[in-house]
Amino acid sequence: MNRPSKLVEDPRAMRALAHPARLAILKRLQLEGPATATECAAVAGISASAGSYHLRMLAKYGFVEDAPPRGDGRERVWQAPHRGFTVPEPDDQTPELAEAKNVLAKAVLDGLAEDVRRYLDSSVRESKEWRQAATLNQMTLRVNAEELAELGRKVTDILLPYLARTRGPEAAPPDARVIQGVVHLYPRPPA
Repeated sequence: MNRPSKLVEDPRAMRALAHPARLAILKRLQLEGPATATECAAVAGISASAGSYHLRMLAKYGFVEDAPPRGDGRERVWQAPHRGFTVPEPDDQTPELAEAKNVLAKAVLDGLAEDVRRYLDSSVRESKEWRQAATLNQMTLRVNAEELAELGRKVTDILLPYLARTRGPEAAPPDARVIQGVVHLYPRPPA
């Protein structure tokens, strides 16, 4: 069921995914497994009927699919068939594709910024051990394009064994938690 990342090349699919509720629902399904529309709606802060609508939109573009039924099979259960999604950088990029990629990237970044704000607001309730282990770090580097690509590959290679989507609770230490990790490596825009 849990296949590698879905390659997203269609600008319509990018725009469909670029909704905060859909991103929250997809993240929920990828990290925690199958769920009903009601369960998905709860993490997105929306009604169950809105959750059903967003799940159908995600299904239209292959981000989610029906999961095997639970219990008596009266509830529709959804699953994410892929571990994540990847938006490639094509050699020839149309204005439509560039705009769709930007819309999706900004929606993802908005969600990540909200995650950081929620962490900061709740960090006082974390143990000293977890507060000291957390890292919020910003650095300005000086590299060429080849070094930047190599740096991105190396950082990704370091993090891959720890991905929550592939390292289930049974493979992690008993006190492991899901941690949000974000790496942004991009050329600094001119002032």
